[in-house]
Amino acid sequence: MSNLPRITTFGWVPEFARGLVRDLRARWAFEEVGQAYEVDLIRDAKTDEHKAHQPFGQVPFYRDEEIEIFESGAIVLRIAERWGSGGAGKLLPDDAAGRMHAIQWMLAALNSVEPPLLGVIINDRFEADKPWADERRPVARAYLDARLRDLTARLGDKDWLERDGFTIGDLMMVTVLRPLRIPRVLDDFPTLAAYVARGEARPAFQKALADHLAVFEHPVAA
Repeated sequence: MSNLPRITTFGWVPEFARGLVRDLRARWAFEEVGQAYEVDLIRDAKTDEHKAHQPFGQVPFYRDEEIEIFESGAIVLRIAERWGSGGAGKLLPDDAAGRMHAIQWMLAALNSVEPPLLGVIINDRFEADKPWADERRPVARAYLDARLRDLTARLGDKDWLERDGFTIGDLMMVTVLRPLRIPRVLDDFPTLAAYVARGEARPAFQKALADHLAVFEHPVAA
């Protein structure tokens, strides 16, 4: 086995999930810092073998010669701290304040924006046929819209969340916001739609997405 860092992710997902699986976050971070990596593909994340590494039966899972970790935020932070601090391809600023601001935004994406976003997506895609879905929809959407308005106000006319430039905070926020195209929520937030488009236009994202999608051209057998 090589000494390259490795991520474990799905070798097959339904069509609607392609381009959205969270290994994309790690792939994008690797591409931003110019670090080669390897991928292990699985079909089932609920096996005892996989849950020994990822106790919730999810992907991705990460390992290198020093550590094994799960959770996409922790993985992206590991990549940024090891290969993307300062210099070319940095994902973490050199100064302490800039570094903590980047981490702050990464956590905000996961803790303040993603939960209400998932509430809308789950309601409209996975539970749309439930008797409570119609009643819950405006409540879930109002909660999400409040967070997106706050985010829009903070972003303002900047390209990225902080004036230091693109960081792990932007990487995580863009990947969190991308699924909102499915229920077309971003149509109501053009500033955020443009922000997501800027992130997706980065060459590192384009390479990461292409590699992510290429997996499904030859899916792993059940």
